[in-house]
Amino acid sequence: MDEQALIGSRVHQLRTARGLTQRQLAEPAYTPAYISTLESGRVRPSEAALRFLAERLGTSYEELATGRPPHLATELRLALTDAQRALATGAADEAAVHYRRLLTDAELLDLAPERAEALLGLGDCALEAGELPLATAHFEAAELLLADEPLPRRARAIRGRAVAHLLAGELRYACYLLESTIDELNAGGLGDPEALVLLYAAVIGPYIDMGAHARAARAAELALALAPHVQDPALVAGMHRQVARTFLAEGRVADADESLAKAQAVYRQLRLRTDLAHCHWMRGYVQAQNGELEAAEVELRMARDMLSAKRAALYTAQVEVELADVLRRLGRHDEAAGLLSAVLELGDRHGAVHAGGAHRLLGLIAEERGESESAEEHYVQALALLERSGATGDLADLCRLLGDLLRRTGRIEAALDAYRTGLGHRASPGTTTLGPAPTGLTAAPPLAG
Repeated sequence: MDEQALIGSRVHQLRTARGLTQRQLAEPAYTPAYISTLESGRVRPSEAALRFLAERLGTSYEELATGRPPHLATELRLALTDAQRALATGAADEAAVHYRRLLTDAELLDLAPERAEALLGLGDCALEAGELPLATAHFEAAELLLADEPLPRRARAIRGRAVAHLLAGELRYACYLLESTIDELNAGGLGDPEALVLLYAAVIGPYIDMGAHARAARAAELALALAPHVQDPALVAGMHRQVARTFLAEGRVADADESLAKAQAVYRQLRLRTDLAHCHWMRGYVQAQNGELEAAEVELRMARDMLSAKRAALYTAQVEVELADVLRRLGRHDEAAGLLSAVLELGDRHGAVHAGGAHRLLGLIAEERGESESAEEHYVQALALLERSGATGDLADLCRLLGDLLRRTGRIEAALDAYRTGLGHRASPGTTTLGPAPTGLTAAPPLAG
């Protein structure tokens, strides 16, 4: 039965249940003949006609048009909010169970926006668990459901896909997804502030990992300019967390710490445990770069404990790599090596960038122990992983470490090759590395009116 026939059948059932004739239902706006034609499914009623008939029949426009009681959609949206809260406070497993049930409910009720919201939530849960292919599938399904919606409505799904590729070590593709969406938003005059801040904040990480610090700084600048137009405090806090990375790359440690403090204050107020853990992680990183190793260890352990308690395996592994670096610099080599070995046992599904970082640190530890052969093996493995991911920012330094090791062991030609490779990775971002700068990073974006 087609849609207009279903509507006609619902009108007939409600009219007869209320003991109304076709004339009584129709007057004064319509004729009995119109009601007869509508009930037989031979005409599709206008919205105005449906609203008139719904009022006469004592029901809602939504129920008459779709057959769904309006309270069901409202209850579903409230339940989605509860699932979002569970995810934000660290209960990713619990949230995933809620989202799966709500996705089924939304499919039964044929509610596309709610289906998309449930899929976005499942994608975020999969990211937390390190299930990157599953996360990508959920975000792609959400994007497909929203295909007819304006681009700002699809920004979360696109950003989710980009983050999944980033965590898998596919930095170039992550940048492509984010840059092309930013360009499309600006070129189409769809400069929605929240969508742009979401995308600018997301692109900072891959830019820094690829050594494109100027682009990361420009994205941070644009995000900060848009922040006053954003209503979502958690989104602004996330932006401050990413902007801190650009300040740190520029040597502005105090500014980086100030940005993180702003983010932490919001996350504490909103009780967003996952994001708060990420702030402890980033503050630990800032302190480590500033030589405050004991303070860095405290922050990184706090981040690790918060993330591991909620079984966020992927992020926990990444924090452990940075914690291992702090422990190595404190001279606690055995403890650091134990952490790194555990990270590598999880396999490459946690991303080539962090697996490469683990091998690099194991190489440094082996060198400091005088184990040159083992150090070389780790450096070579790290080099292969980072080349595959396109993490240009780390490759040049790794080539220097490998070159120095080869030179010390008398292999001058091999050392020169390593140095040359490193110089190649120092090529200016925006030329051979990333191509022309996206238009969204060359001028301030227009804002939606």
